[in-house]
Amino acid sequence: MNLETSLPLPADEPGAARCPGPSTRDIIIADGQDVPPALIAEAYSFAGDADIDYDRYTSPDFMAREFTHMWARTWQWAAREEHIPEAGDYITYDIGPWSILIVRGDDMEIRAYRNACLHRGTQLKRSDTSGNAVELRCPFHGWRWSLEGELSHLPCRWDFPHVKDEEFSLPQVRMETWGGFVFINLDPDARPLKEQLGPLAEHFSGRWDLADRRIALHLQKELPTNWKAAQEAFLEAYHVYETHSQALPTAGDANAQYDIFSDHVTRFVHVIGKPSPHFTGEQTEQELFDKLRVGGGTLPEGRTARSYAAEMLRKQMSADLGVPLDQYSDSEMLDSIEYHLFPNMCLFPGVSLPMIYRFRPMAGDPSRSLFDLMFLKLVPPGTPVEHPPEPVRLSVEQSYAEAPGMNPGLGGVYDQDTDNLALQYQGFLGSAKRGQTLGNYQEARIRQFHQTLDQYLAGN
Repeated sequence: MNLETSLPLPADEPGAARCPGPSTRDIIIADGQDVPPALIAEAYSFAGDADIDYDRYTSPDFMAREFTHMWARTWQWAAREEHIPEAGDYITYDIGPWSILIVRGDDMEIRAYRNACLHRGTQLKRSDTSGNAVELRCPFHGWRWSLEGELSHLPCRWDFPHVKDEEFSLPQVRMETWGGFVFINLDPDARPLKEQLGPLAEHFSGRWDLADRRIALHLQKELPTNWKAAQEAFLEAYHVYETHSQALPTAGDANAQYDIFSDHVTRFVHVIGKPSPHFTGEQTEQELFDKLRVGGGTLPEGRTARSYAAEMLRKQMSADLGVPLDQYSDSEMLDSIEYHLFPNMCLFPGVSLPMIYRFRPMAGDPSRSLFDLMFLKLVPPGTPVEHPPEPVRLSVEQSYAEAPGMNPGLGGVYDQDTDNLALQYQGFLGSAKRGQTLGNYQEARIRQFHQTLDQYLAGN
């Protein structure tokens, strides 16, 4: 992909308006450091301003169309390779009516199977489980398959002369890996994963390669809303003004940058260590530094809060992780850099905010979704791939701050992000105005997401 900055829109064109003051790109360049070209690339185009119908979030019929036309045809992150590092390791992935069994074979190859016995359909492994097995055995009648999917044992074979071993291998699902992630696609004729990744593969190369990271913490929480609405709460910084007002002294929200790199890949970048354009108070650089909470102390003369906070984080995290961080810019250390890969995955290449998100529908109910929140930490080169910590499951009512290993302050921020979702969903149901009105720039990623979804629903 060409990483050159796109030409700005004429000032009178829709979508051309920007928050007054320095842009995110201006701030990153003013840091005076070498940064990956992808970080300062810009790619925006106006894509319309029509309302997004609420029925897209509440209608069971619309949800059913998503399953048959989109979920059944798109690449989606199912697991990390570290979930299955050894021969016999398996993990299940569920989306809608489908359960997929991902297995590391004796030959160390990864395969993905439909998680159903070919006898009478029983799941070979329960949903939401992982473990290790020497074979794949049905818990109902004991039919068995090798890890490579070949039928190996059939009790009372004399009663099944019509079963031909070569015709009863477990049906495989398309599977590819990238960045340490295992992706599956239920469409046997799906185009290669690299076409869906598009520019993401180029951006996440070099020091942004997520294969060089490991899972430090994995939380799963049910959210009381449609999976699209849950996801969209994280695709814009526009909500910071009201939802995270405590961050206005330290976070550049309204001057965040939004990019549409392809039908399947979008991004925002908003800076930390600079006050919001909405912030009207007075503060010194020392006071700003204190609010960043990176260890405290006196700001050296001539230093900005942003640059010194990044330096402090480099020292602290380098010692904690055992990884030198000198090559990472202030932006990579501090800023919220979030990519979205259609349909349901968000990836952060930064060092101190190393999150991965996934949003899935639950139980055929458009008002319920499952949010996976994962933190991927940098590890020293040569670190072996080992089994990660088990996911911590939270109920709708629980706070993220309750999760063992979760930073309580950050947990409170995620509570703010998700506490509005039930209110929003009830508004979807009862609103006289039957659609949401999006900003041309700050909510452009949401519009792009729906336009790509519509392409799938139309069979394109």
